[in-house]
Amino acid sequence: MTGDFAVFQASPEDGDVVGEIHAAAWKAAYAPFFAPEFFAEALRQRRGKWRDMLADDNGRTAMLATLDGRRLAFSYFGSSPTRPESAEIFGFYGHPDGWGTGVANALVTASLHMIREKGFGRVHLWTLRDTPQSRRFYAKSGFAESGAVRGHDFGDGNLIEQVEYELIFR
Repeated sequence: MTGDFAVFQASPEDGDVVGEIHAAAWKAAYAPFFAPEFFAEALRQRRGKWRDMLADDNGRTAMLATLDGRRLAFSYFGSSPTRPESAEIFGFYGHPDGWGTGVANALVTASLHMIREKGFGRVHLWTLRDTPQSRRFYAKSGFAESGAVRGHDFGDGNLIEQVEYELIFR
């Protein structure tokens, strides 16, 4: 890891950059899972939804991470809707330009610190079974597979298998 990392809470004004990070990460990692027409619309939606989501006072937190001033990764987390005692990471995406730089490590460390400061004793997330890079990242970050699996429909009517990862703070 080299460079100057910074992590901060995102605001609605960061919506466009969060959308670009989300779309670029999706394009690099998720394209093989979807039909081209559906995928093009999914990218458009991911680019455009974040300004409103960040303005919504829904109790969730979004954080951005930079490397040498360039915003390259974001996380989005809050109380788990299925487990009141847990936090859930609903989104954790890094722009492909930041892969391997350490910016995601800086972001996950800061995100977990904030989750713990909010009083949660555990956190969980879901990731695609067939994305080994993200699964390795979560394992290196201290998460373990819970054994839970679910089919998730991203809006095209096809279920894609996700695995759950969790971390218990000690």
